[in-house]
Amino acid sequence: MKRLVAVIGIAVLSLGLIGPSITLAAKGIDERLGVPVVVYGANLSDAEKESVKNSLEVANEAEVEEITVDGNDLVKYIEDADSKARMYSSAKITRQDAGKGLVVKIATPTNITQVTADMYANAALTAGVEDAIIDVAAPKPVTGHSALVGIYKAYEKTGETLNKDRTDVANDELNLATKFSESIDSDKVSELLTELKKQISEQNPATKEDVEKIVSEQLAKLNIQLSEADRQLLIELMDRIRSLDIDFSKISTQLSEMGDKIKEKFGDIDPGFWDKVKEFFSNLVDSVSSWFKS
Repeated sequence: MKRLVAVIGIAVLSLGLIGPSITLAAKGIDERLGVPVVVYGANLSDAEKESVKNSLEVANEAEVEEITVDGNDLVKYIEDADSKARMYSSAKITRQDAGKGLVVKIATPTNITQVTADMYANAALTAGVEDAIIDVAAPKPVTGHSALVGIYKAYEKTGETLNKDRTDVANDELNLATKFSESIDSDKVSELLTELKKQISEQNPATKEDVEKIVSEQLAKLNIQLSEADRQLLIELMDRIRSLDIDFSKISTQLSEMGDKIKEKFGDIDPGFWDKVKEFFSNLVDSVSSWFKS
């Protein structure tokens, strides 16, 4: 009996260590910030829309506003976009108090094949989206690019206004990020873009040559090799970001927090940590088995 109690105790302790906490409190409507806005890709079938609703946990919200994003919205936010483009990826945006920052989560990671949460966050900050929780989902494998336009439309539904110059540059940023990720680790790409914007914020470069210097320094610092063509694309993008009317003082804290989170993925954790975790549970199983054999 003592052995059984010990096994149950260890199991409970283990679950407490690795399992998520459960909160039973019901969600209420924040009357200051409004209800979450859910935006669905216009080309979803009825069944796919229901799948997205489940992934975004729409039923768990006290109330939501539901809208659709289509090719006409693509043209509104992105220069020279194709109004006939098909839209599948969808999003839910929940406003937060000023200063809370931007949080992006991908609810269906296996179905968003190219864009990472950090890429969405970086591009959204460039576009002017602030202080919100964004959940992205798709019912089947898609690149995830159209979700950014959905995020724009949903954000404006909360009462904000976005500048088309910024949303257009943000889209180009996302496209370049996914292009670079074909040959460079996606987290490393996000770290590069975050650090570049932080340096632009801090140094306030006056010319394109100043931007080029910042790009060269960060590529060397992060040990990232780009072709000359890709390097020029990156310089052009950062120069466009420099020329935008962006109050970097408002987003510098969010960029710093994003940079810290990205760096945590790279090795601030002991590389052997997960090996030690596996070894611990392996030894735990062996010990429990020996108790029952004795």
